[in-house]
Amino acid sequence: MITDNGVPAVRTVRFNGTFRAANESRARYRVFCGGAGSGKSFNAAHDFILKLSDLRFRGANLLVVRKAESSCRGSVFAELLGAVRGVFGADAAKYWSVRQDPPELTSLVTGGKIVFRGMFDEGQRERVKSIAFENGKLTWIWCEEATELEPQDLEILDDRLRGDLSAVNPALYYQITLTFNPVSANHWLKRRFFDAPPADNVFVHRSTFGDNHFAGADFARRMEERRLTDPEGYEVYALGQWGRGRSGLILTRWRTDCLPQSPAAYDRCWLAQDFGFQHANCLLMVGMKDGTLCVLRESYHRQKDTEELIALAEAANFPRDLPMYCDSAEPDRIRTWRRHGFRAVPVVKGPGSVRAQIELLRSTEIVVDASCTNTIDELSAWCWLRDANGAETDDPVLVHDDAMAALRYAATPLLRPRPPLSKRSLGL
Repeated sequence: MITDNGVPAVRTVRFNGTFRAANESRARYRVFCGGAGSGKSFNAAHDFILKLSDLRFRGANLLVVRKAESSCRGSVFAELLGAVRGVFGADAAKYWSVRQDPPELTSLVTGGKIVFRGMFDEGQRERVKSIAFENGKLTWIWCEEATELEPQDLEILDDRLRGDLSAVNPALYYQITLTFNPVSANHWLKRRFFDAPPADNVFVHRSTFGDNHFAGADFARRMEERRLTDPEGYEVYALGQWGRGRSGLILTRWRTDCLPQSPAAYDRCWLAQDFGFQHANCLLMVGMKDGTLCVLRESYHRQKDTEELIALAEAANFPRDLPMYCDSAEPDRIRTWRRHGFRAVPVVKGPGSVRAQIELLRSTEIVVDASCTNTIDELSAWCWLRDANGAETDDPVLVHDDAMAALRYAATPLLRPRPPLSKRSLGL
């Protein structure tokens, strides 16, 4: 059954009520700022899918943007595809056409499309400038993880939303949606949308995981752990407050870039994996080039069993012939990966091993491909644990560190093995 406006009445989407006014807003700039797990991206994805399935908005098209185009596939494309399935269930293919490469979604009700682009370099920016649609116009832009963008990126996107819409559909409107965590009080987004006097064309929405009725008790426990071990991170990711600038960061010698993905471009390559289920399971592919450690790609997922993770790794073209250094605490998982042809081996742990891995990473220049958004997020927040007096300890915070654990395991082949003790080594 389809309603008068074209949206199938097959499922009822359970929105958090806190987003109702934002979803109804027609302001040119719709700003969703909030902590982790607040549901802002989930809400935005479902909001766009419902509107693009609605005949009242025939002629609308959506551009989804992240800083690196490659990062759209693993994050926003998956979020929107999940929204399609959440709204339409088993009948999803009747209402939406899905193209995987390059990713694109098309509403079979309205003809509206969703396309994905990046703003990492001039080449990607030029592709944004040349976007055109067969049906209708570009009316909506969604900037996910908007803190990755520069002010000039937003200006380029803003210029794409122009022209008279009345001939296409008088009900249409132009809108840029930005979703992000408030990582730094010095960020230009804060100055643009929060410090300036309120403007009629801006709708700002703040949210935390407490506003998300579907976050679950496990996520709440994780946030409570963060309150105790990482107060500054708790303010940003739990309370949704603007970060004051992270002190005590463990790794500072790193940057992002668009890296070659072929192992042939590096002196050597290998894999590293930290196992998880409720916490994320993180698989990294890294390479070494002229003394620089390069993080080429990541597979970062929660609540997936080993067989599912292996299928995801295969789909992402993680090479089987590279050594894979894994958490030694899960030998059964290591054996499963080996049965599927991966060269998985346990990382040898011992007294001081974590500190040795960290010290090697601290002394090494690290470059992370811009598509590895979870690794970048964790690098930006990974800091030393503080004691009851607020003083830094020699131990890292063990919350929101799944990619960092994998990165530590990636340091394993770079550590020089200690020679065995002998009378000669002891000077006897």
